[in-house]
Amino acid sequence: VVFFMSCRVSLSVIRLALPRSPNPIAKLVFPTLRASRLLVRFKSVSSESTLFSMPERRPFVRLPTDVYPVNYGLRLKPDLIDFTFEGKLEAAVEVTQGTNQIVMNCADIDIITASFVPEGGEEINATGFNYQNEDEKVTLCFPSTLQKGSGLLKIDFVGELNDKMKGFYRSKYTIPSGEIRYAAVTQFEATDARRAFPCWDEPAIKATFDITLIVPKDRVALSNMNVVDRKPYPEDHSLVEVKFATTPIMSTYLVAFVIGEYDFVESQSSDGVTVRVYTPVGKAEQGRFALEVATKTLPFYKDYFSVPYPLPKIDLIAIADFAAGAMENWGLVTYRETALLIDPKNSCASSRQWVALVVGHELAHQWFGNLVTMEWWTHLWLNEGFASWIEYLCVDHCFPEYDIWTQFVSADYTRALDLDALDNSHPIEVDVGHPSEVDEIFDAISYSKGASVIRMLHNYIGDEDFRKGMNAYLLKFQHKNASTEDLWECLEQASGKPIAAVMNSWTKQMGFPIIVVDQEQHGSDRVLKISQKKFCASGPRNDENCPNWMVPISICTSEDPSCTKLEVLLDQPETTVNITNVAPDHWLKINPGTVGFYRIQYSSAMLESLLPGIRDLTLLPVDRLGLQNDLFSLARAGMISTVEVLKVMEAFVNEPNYTVWSDLSCNLGVLSSLLSHTDFHEDIQEFIRDLFTPIGMKLGWDSKTGEGHLDALLRGLVLGKLGKAGHKATLEEARRRFKEHVEGKQILPADLRSPVYLTVLKHGDSTTLDTMLKLHKQADMQEEKNRIERVLGAIPAPDIIQRVLNFALSEEVRPQDTVSVIGGVAGSSKQGRKAAWKFVKDNWEELHNRYQGGFLISRLIKLTVDGFAIDKMAAEVKSFFESHHAPAAERTVQQCCENILLNAAWLKRDADAIHQYLLQRKAPPV
Repeated sequence: VVFFMSCRVSLSVIRLALPRSPNPIAKLVFPTLRASRLLVRFKSVSSESTLFSMPERRPFVRLPTDVYPVNYGLRLKPDLIDFTFEGKLEAAVEVTQGTNQIVMNCADIDIITASFVPEGGEEINATGFNYQNEDEKVTLCFPSTLQKGSGLLKIDFVGELNDKMKGFYRSKYTIPSGEIRYAAVTQFEATDARRAFPCWDEPAIKATFDITLIVPKDRVALSNMNVVDRKPYPEDHSLVEVKFATTPIMSTYLVAFVIGEYDFVESQSSDGVTVRVYTPVGKAEQGRFALEVATKTLPFYKDYFSVPYPLPKIDLIAIADFAAGAMENWGLVTYRETALLIDPKNSCASSRQWVALVVGHELAHQWFGNLVTMEWWTHLWLNEGFASWIEYLCVDHCFPEYDIWTQFVSADYTRALDLDALDNSHPIEVDVGHPSEVDEIFDAISYSKGASVIRMLHNYIGDEDFRKGMNAYLLKFQHKNASTEDLWECLEQASGKPIAAVMNSWTKQMGFPIIVVDQEQHGSDRVLKISQKKFCASGPRNDENCPNWMVPISICTSEDPSCTKLEVLLDQPETTVNITNVAPDHWLKINPGTVGFYRIQYSSAMLESLLPGIRDLTLLPVDRLGLQNDLFSLARAGMISTVEVLKVMEAFVNEPNYTVWSDLSCNLGVLSSLLSHTDFHEDIQEFIRDLFTPIGMKLGWDSKTGEGHLDALLRGLVLGKLGKAGHKATLEEARRRFKEHVEGKQILPADLRSPVYLTVLKHGDSTTLDTMLKLHKQADMQEEKNRIERVLGAIPAPDIIQRVLNFALSEEVRPQDTVSVIGGVAGSSKQGRKAAWKFVKDNWEELHNRYQGGFLISRLIKLTVDGFAIDKMAAEVKSFFESHHAPAAERTVQQCCENILLNAAWLKRDADAIHQYLLQRKAPPV
């Protein structure tokens, strides 16, 4: 699964609208491990520490192994008017030991009849169905013992096409005439196949599937495999019976079916796989870009893994109501419209990049996840972390001009560091049991930290041995299940390096180290003293039981900043390293390429020697970014003064690189949000205007001949930043262009729409909002609707903010997008934050019911409250969620409360010094 996030993939548009919160993430959801009455103490630098008590972990037992499926014969007949479905299951099963009951997963399904036919024996009717709703299980009871051997389990059942975007659900769409209709679609990961049919809904219980769908004859019916038969349904001639080929052996969470109205574009990959992209009716051309990416990607992965794609076809389909970004169902990948559809005229560069990454991510899963599947959800990170890493490798192959690996550092790596520095983070590998706990681990640790440590591992092993190990792993475990340890073993054999020992320190323990570095010159040699300790967002700890990591450390010099001069594996608290032939006036840089998953604290002299490399650009872009980001997080943790970071930021005035600006912009957004709690908020806006004006003047408003993808992203980012900060010339030009756009005289290019919309709203009134809502209503593309939804919250007046919040819950906004409208309000101003929090509290029942405890509820909470910076708000948030339980968001609530306390401490510690510095900058020289 890919989660659509506020700061994902350097989407400059979104970053403008929602300043990065102090621990932003790239792919969503914050888990909770319910340890037995575990007490978590948030250590704040303020005098009070707050005590949080987590509920008891629910007891959980996996399904018994005495009966398991070999093949599911499944017939489903959805009713797209009454939103129900009828199902008939005939499952070929093996009974491994005599039993008089069969336990399966089942949720929101009513079983009508059930029976068991032993091979060559008489049919035995079940005498009772015992539903355990809490555990989403059903026990079928039989009057006599089912003997060891093969048999056929038959179940007739009915269910509801729900509106919760999980299981077998309905998705609303409008046809060109304006009529509202519904499609029937699926989303089964993690534990929702059981809402579509009774099954053994655990990733390790694999079987083959024969699926038949009975659907209206004018609808498209799709499943994992190709259609082998389509014939009229004898009982009703308006229906057809569509039979699909038998699937390979696979897990239930990867099964999918879609019934609706779609157009498609089709191609064949160079290795002969039929690829189709299904779009809403009339929008087939918007599937061309994703089709091009998919047809390039399949052969790339086949070559990379040395294993061919195992199915005859792959379909990519855009679903109107879809909670995640996309889902990797084998052979039928489902997407949000905005993660798949590109309109050459109306899609911006960041949308193209997002689509390329998501297609790359989901197609990687066809091998890594689908062909070889994790044994249990504890190993989910391996699926998601790996796909989140290789999507960048794939996009770099297809679009080298995107400079995508630099963007990885800003979009995934730094976000994972921010989250993992909290006391309420969790290890990459998390023991999960009860289904309600599984949703909680789809978060930035599983995805972005997972991707970051795999990137570090790939760098440590080298590409050739990494690929060799991956190939061995896929061949050994294809059509089976594997654990993290199985991958380490294959990579260890391929590389001869101690992979398990190194990686266990990164996956089994929470957090990461800060590497503290000092140096001495001895003749022509440079001696480095390097030590490690755990990095904490609240500042240094003197814990005796400080964990250690096995840290691959590389070092480069100013002689050749792109080449590693020395590599060491730091496997103890500290070490000394001697580097020969380094002139006294040359600098040394730790972690070139910003690949190792750690923060760095240089001695003052080392840092001083590196800073000119920012101004004269001799440091690589990714290292300029990493240096600034490390300093910013050290300031937030109270290890250096924020004023020191502001001084470093001023050195970026000559910076040409989009991603470096993007990361600076994010961090200044965090600072701006923090200082909105003071009476000198305008001073930081002036700092932002001063920093961004030179690059803004250089870029101008209109694209120039020879510019590319990154120039378009940079222009959108810079103009939005200047406009939001109230830069007079930018505001005037934005208003002029907006007026021409609205009047139809000169339509804004897609890349300028977000910054212009944001600027005019930030400095607008109720008329501006009316105009934006009119544009929203007229927009035919979901991308344009989302673009508008994300910036509406920028409107400043409190009474108009309320209109935006009410709009978020209206029919005009798709259910999955409500969260980004409310988040946009919370992220835009101090008044917006208060109003959004009140709105969430007032409408909690509706919001919680709408998202049914899925990951969107976590995202909503985070976006709404993470920006507060007053101790008492942490207590208020904690108190609210003690009386309004959100089981899927418990860890998110804890992380938010911790962040609020960290913000408050940061403000108390540094506000005066920041204020003095900003005033002194403005003072005329004496």
